[in-house]
Amino acid sequence: MDKFLEIIYKKALKYISNINNREVFPKNEALKNLKLIDEPLPVYPTDPIDTIELLDKIGSPASVASTGGRYFGFVIGGVVPAALGASWLASTWDQNAGIWTASPVASKIEDVALKWLKEILKLPGKCEGALVTGTTMANYVALSAARNKLLKEYGWDIDEKGMYGAPQIKIIVGEEAHTTIFKAIKMLGLGNQNIITVPVDDQGAIRADLFPDIPEPSIICLQAGNVNTGAFDPISIICEYAEGKNTWVHVDGAFGLWASASPLFEKFIKGIEKADSWATDLHKWLNVPYDNGAVFVKNRLDLIAAMSLNAAYIPVSDLRDPFLYTPELSRKARGFEAWAAIRSLGKSGISDIIERNCEYASIMAEKLKEKGIKILNKVNLNQILVQFDNNELTKKVIYDIQNDGVCWCGGTNWREKDAMRISVSSWKTTENDINMSIESIVKCYERNK
Repeated sequence: MDKFLEIIYKKALKYISNINNREVFPKNEALKNLKLIDEPLPVYPTDPIDTIELLDKIGSPASVASTGGRYFGFVIGGVVPAALGASWLASTWDQNAGIWTASPVASKIEDVALKWLKEILKLPGKCEGALVTGTTMANYVALSAARNKLLKEYGWDIDEKGMYGAPQIKIIVGEEAHTTIFKAIKMLGLGNQNIITVPVDDQGAIRADLFPDIPEPSIICLQAGNVNTGAFDPISIICEYAEGKNTWVHVDGAFGLWASASPLFEKFIKGIEKADSWATDLHKWLNVPYDNGAVFVKNRLDLIAAMSLNAAYIPVSDLRDPFLYTPELSRKARGFEAWAAIRSLGKSGISDIIERNCEYASIMAEKLKEKGIKILNKVNLNQILVQFDNNELTKKVIYDIQNDGVCWCGGTNWREKDAMRISVSSWKTTENDINMSIESIVKCYERNK
């Protein structure tokens, strides 16, 4: 085992050491070599070292260097050292984090991590949280709690009666709501025909002046950080509209909720505490390994009512049993990674990552504008929306940038315009990374225009 773990350590160290010296996206040769993994099912055991050697030989070159400093394709963070170490140790311990009895340490550390997260994100201290796979599942959990609570107000027991014949719940969303909200609506059986869409401004934020009369019961889904522009819905105003009605306000803050952690950007989330639930990713701006997300619900009992289960063989502790708050029973002990990242960075370290990323985004946008490249959004956070003259040229330049290998940016469509999206989200990104990336983007633009 000593030799085996030493081999893994050396391979991981080599990968980390070389991450900024390789192209961000794997080369064609590395992608072609993936076929070598597709072997016939082994009949007999093989040496574990041989398996790791093959995985490293084929897998490492075929991986995307998203843990480096020049990956801007999606809002993906790197992995801060303490979180990586915690992940290794957690895998060694192999704890089932669903039940206190199965892992007291996982339960306790998750509890601490959630308490710290509430403080960092400036959420109500009495709200209840849970660690999940990401914002997709966080949205699902929050809207589950919302659905059950609203129907209970009408005397409808969803556990007994299900959704067939239940009072219809309207869902109010902005035109730029993230696709994971619609996925949650589908999984919960709430129905697309019950969605009310609100017009948005030129940055994709809901226009409060065009917000409709709120029907009852209803779920209002607001966005903290548009995935293209970084814009925020007017959360405080809309929460005031909803006050006193049989409605539930949910905030999808996959990355934007982290603006709370910075004194420079917390203005964007003013009134966030007025909502009923919140969802965010930890594998974005907290820079912990995949998969990590968090959901918070203002009323603890609403979350338990939606997620808890009972079985004779499951002991319920007086201490915190995580399964009461999440869809899963058996699950990964992802609390170790969140706890380690927060403890090692502290409030100031988390704020520093966010502020540096946003500063780099502003620098990038200004430098690209100086070269005649069009920036389509107000760069208030870490998102930059770029267009290269027209749709056709934009597609060509994006393709060229991705093949150039210095950085990786993805394409999107904004108001019928093809665009390139730059998301600056990694703790590893440096000023040199930004300068190298600007040079590559400008070079690709000028040779294609």
